Amino acid sequence: MPEEPPPTPWHLPAPHEWPLDDMVALGADLAPGTLLAAYRSGLFPMPAPTGDVAWWSPVDRAVLPLDAMRVSRSLRRAARHFEIRVDTAFAQVLDACADPRRPDGWIDGGVRAAYTTLHELGWVHSVEAWRDGRLAGGLYGIAIGGLFAGESMFHRETDASKVALLGLVDLLTDDHAEDRVLDVQWATDHLLGLGVVELSRGDYLARLDRALSLPLPARWR
Repeated sequence: MPEEPPPTPWHLPAPHEWPLDDMVALGADLAPGTLLAAYRSGLFPMPAPTGDVAWWSPVDRAVLPLDAMRVSRSLRRAARHFEIRVDTAFAQVLDACADPRRPDGWIDGGVRAAYTTLHELGWVHSVEAWRDGRLAGGLYGIAIGGLFAGESMFHRETDASKVALLGLVDLLTDDHAEDRVLDVQWATDHLLGLGVVELSRGDYLARLDRALSLPLPARWR
């Protein structure tokens, strides 16, 4: 089971205090207790251009319903050539996601250190697609009860990140699947093509409240 860190000393704004904008606050830190409190309240961090921590809650929040992922026949065929592993190469996954050559990269040294600490405490996980003994793609995110908040994904081979996402969906699909929340933050054309939908902020927070009361998937208990 994950280890609960000391609580955050910071006041995180409550939803009724949030502006009608995706970014709702600046400041605080990336300590484990702060991050957990943020995700539990519907926020996630990304660095601001000023160097401060910016806290986000998209007005239109993207989620992937576990029963709605679109798996084409070609993806299903591709999946047969990969092995899904969980938490066997977290540092490698994080390094690949943080590669500074990637466009719009936002994972800096502080973010890497923060999520590595949460991984060591049992809250952050990697799902990996391996082929012929090589890490071909993967993703990482934070699991709290029935919430899995996806943070980033990468691929080195065609379809490898999609296969990792399919592996995550399989991992989360259990008796509580209908109420679990797989959060992907913002919708992109790529994610919409995989079955991602957008929820209003209010609907997302209501879904989150239910999800947090659920047990973790069996793999992470």
